[in-house]
Amino acid sequence: MAISRSTYGTRRLAIVLFACLLVALFLLPSQSQRLLQYVGGPLGQVLSLPLAAFSSVDHGIADMWNGYVALQTVREENRQLHRDIELLKGQNNQLRESMTAVQRYEALLNFKQQSPSQTLAAQVIGRDATNWYRGMILNKGENDGVRTEMGVITPAGVVGRVVKTNATSSVVLLVTDPNNAIAGVVQRTRDEGIVEGTSHGRARLKYIPLLSNVQAGDRVVTSGLTGAFPRGLAIGSLIQVEKSEGDLFQSAEIEPEVDLSKLDEVLIITAPYEDADAAQKLLQAIHGDRKKP
Repeated sequence: MAISRSTYGTRRLAIVLFACLLVALFLLPSQSQRLLQYVGGPLGQVLSLPLAAFSSVDHGIADMWNGYVALQTVREENRQLHRDIELLKGQNNQLRESMTAVQRYEALLNFKQQSPSQTLAAQVIGRDATNWYRGMILNKGENDGVRTEMGVITPAGVVGRVVKTNATSSVVLLVTDPNNAIAGVVQRTRDEGIVEGTSHGRARLKYIPLLSNVQAGDRVVTSGLTGAFPRGLAIGSLIQVEKSEGDLFQSAEIEPEVDLSKLDEVLIITAPYEDADAAQKLLQAIHGDRKKP
């Protein structure tokens, strides 16, 4: 019972003191302000250290968060810039390819206009993927007037001849194929022969007269004996002349004038087509007679 009275008295004393403090604050502002300043000075110094530390930590966390957010924004901008650069690179490559194609078409058109033969421009859409023959496929066929045995050329020289056609495409046998045969002539000596492909991806001029003084570096052009090619189109240059004892003729290896592995567009000689059959028969007859012992 004594403990309860003591606790009750303590509470009453605390309430009275608190009331007196409020009265002092409201009724005696200047005196209370000085009192609080006197009491608050040492207390503020004690509390200032942890408060300053807390404030510093808070500012540090805020700065770290703002830096993290800013870094994420920079990373995203960097990724977007990389994507934009790749896109621009692709567009630049496309523009360069288009410019190169325009230059090729321009050269092809100029040659077509200057050529005395009637020609048809065609695009290479495929190449032989086997080892059976060396050929390529063009996007022009019978519907465009293409027929077998027509010659195929570029401004640089001879490519080959058409050996198969359908309505919309055609197959060209390259000058480097062993099954191909084109009448050629050495420009310097005017010696004629037959140009056939080799198994090494080059060509060979056969049936050169034994007394001919042909030599490496001589240029070989079409002789015009076949209707597929007019006279004077470049075939290639001699790189090695061979003459064996007992042979009736010389032969020479030719480096083709045209890089056949990098063709995108070609010209098909479409006229004069009516003489091609007769010229081909003549070539076959010459070829057969020279093979006879």
